[in-house]
Amino acid sequence: MASGLSRQRVRSGLAAGGFGLLVVGLGGWWFTVALGVIVHLALLELFRMAQFTGIRPATKTTLVACQLLLFSTQWAVVGGLPSDLAAAVFPLAGAAICGWLLLQPVTGSISDIAASIFGLFYLGFLPSHWLRLRNLSSLDLAPGLVNLPHWCAGWFTSGLAITLAACLMIVATDIGSYALGRRFGRFPLSPISPGKTVEGALAGLLCSMAIGALAGKLMAWPFGLLLGGLLGVLVALFALVGDLTESMMKRDAGLKDSGDALPGHGGILDRIDSYLFTPAVVYFAVTLILPLING
Repeated sequence: MASGLSRQRVRSGLAAGGFGLLVVGLGGWWFTVALGVIVHLALLELFRMAQFTGIRPATKTTLVACQLLLFSTQWAVVGGLPSDLAAAVFPLAGAAICGWLLLQPVTGSISDIAASIFGLFYLGFLPSHWLRLRNLSSLDLAPGLVNLPHWCAGWFTSGLAITLAACLMIVATDIGSYALGRRFGRFPLSPISPGKTVEGALAGLLCSMAIGALAGKLMAWPFGLLLGGLLGVLVALFALVGDLTESMMKRDAGLKDSGDALPGHGGILDRIDSYLFTPAVVYFAVTLILPLING
């Protein structure tokens, strides 16, 4: 039974990974639509957990607001929408959610408002940074791409390279912490997630550092091994924060999994929790720190 469940987990994991690789490679509106579908399903799972604790979030309003946030971000990045207008979606959507809850026959509580606004932030604002990251195009952010064959020059952009590197660092964190933590883990990391150990977290961090250092070297960043390794540390830490955040919510709701959409993995939110806080960290690291170092 355990062997069958393990095979099922591997198959669904490979399918999810292949789908992710395809839409990241396609980029543009394909990536935006795919991200929108994932966010929609994950938000339904999040609000289902909230409802188990007696909270009544503004589900439909927040679902629409998150889609507006993602699509306005992509539209602004490709130049079809003023960036200030896209930036206004988040605060205006937050105000709309509050207004909707306050005007209901049964007025929303602080918990209802907080859960709804958190959903907008957690599954709208944070994932929108994957779109920002994927659409980066400045060669200064990945000078090593000049060494690619000519046929790659048109589509293998700095945004694609950095997005793939970030995803690989998250995967390395998850695999390292799971595999090595199960084998060598002795000291519990947090009561929020009893299965996680200090040894597993350190193993995941080292694996992410290794991938980050390799990526920094291949993209020819200044001090590539060091800078890439430090980015790997940040990715591992924020991936862990995402994982523990979702574990806390499941624990609070009294659920083992956020859903059952992915056989062997649980729900959509169970699979993407490590991918929520990390894109903003990577985006601002490469767009703010790299230009400073390049001088």
